[in-house]
Amino acid sequence: MTRRETIDPSDIPTGRPSVSVVIVSWNALDIVRRCLPSVVRTNHPSFEIVFADNASTDGTPDWVEANHPGVRVIRHSENLRFTRGNNAAVRQARGRFVVLLNNDVEVDPDWLSPLVDRMEADPSIGAVQPKLMQFDDRDRFEYSGASGGYLDRFGYPFTRGRVFFTMEDDAGQYDQAGPVFWATGAAVMFRTEVYVAAGGLEESFDMHMEEIDLCWRLQRAGYRVEAVPESVIWHIGGASLPSTSSEKAYLNFRNNLLTLYRNWPRRVWLRRFPVRAILDVLAVLRAILAGRPRESAAIVRAYRDAHRMKSSFTASLPPSAPGADADSVEVDTPYEGSIVLDYFLFGRRTFSELPRSRFRGGYLRP
Repeated sequence: MTRRETIDPSDIPTGRPSVSVVIVSWNALDIVRRCLPSVVRTNHPSFEIVFADNASTDGTPDWVEANHPGVRVIRHSENLRFTRGNNAAVRQARGRFVVLLNNDVEVDPDWLSPLVDRMEADPSIGAVQPKLMQFDDRDRFEYSGASGGYLDRFGYPFTRGRVFFTMEDDAGQYDQAGPVFWATGAAVMFRTEVYVAAGGLEESFDMHMEEIDLCWRLQRAGYRVEAVPESVIWHIGGASLPSTSSEKAYLNFRNNLLTLYRNWPRRVWLRRFPVRAILDVLAVLRAILAGRPRESAAIVRAYRDAHRMKSSFTASLPPSAPGADADSVEVDTPYEGSIVLDYFLFGRRTFSELPRSRFRGGYLRP
């Protein structure tokens, strides 16, 4: 398995702006033209934009330099994909805080300050996310992050605002700020020193689930992850891989299994994995019955490759958060129920319909 290049915290520059907004892109000129101007217009007194281009051949970096000279462009010599591209860019970021922002995101002019304010108010917060809305249906939550993410008892992700295929309209029902389990990789702010001390995103993942893994590792070091719905952005989504892509299914299942193997205590893995495997067999059968043989094959391949990779897969944790009781703590998934059974058997399609009593303490609940 290819391991990440170590990120050295001593490489972080001094005399820096408050925030570095890192955008990784590859051959997405039309999207960048559409979305980057809103980021440039951000109302914040001290931030930089670091645009990391993954060896595009469509002229994207030239366009950015010509039209937005204040943006710092990094030209990678090859396509580093999402995880390696972000880690490489963060090594050159100067901010005390770093935002990983997808290239297909449009932001509200005042999106950045609420995130900074929350991080500055509490040093035990390791990551925060804004509220993600759909780009073309701007009052509806977006699939990849909505208003903060969770995992169920068997490791399946869901969010406040999106459970499986149901995206809710935003009526202010999830505007409470506070702790969630994971923050979306489409738009997430970290403390730069904490990010690099944790080793950054897991580079073998390429994309998908990398933010869940990192947020889990931060919590194991005593940091909290929070949603800050006062900050709002709009996400196109699917710019890298469409929702119907078999590669997307492969990466989601493989990386999710590796995340669970890395972060669950062994006894929890042994107790819950058999049920998880049965549920994933049902996902394979569902894909076959729906006429999606490539998706079913991708799930099987994900299991094979996760098994091959897990023997050399260990967690890299940052130093403990201020006030933490230990260097590493066990952090279980926040929802003790099964989101699969809730959704497909009991018809609970939204976060607010889930049983409040099944959520562990310390997280926002319905």
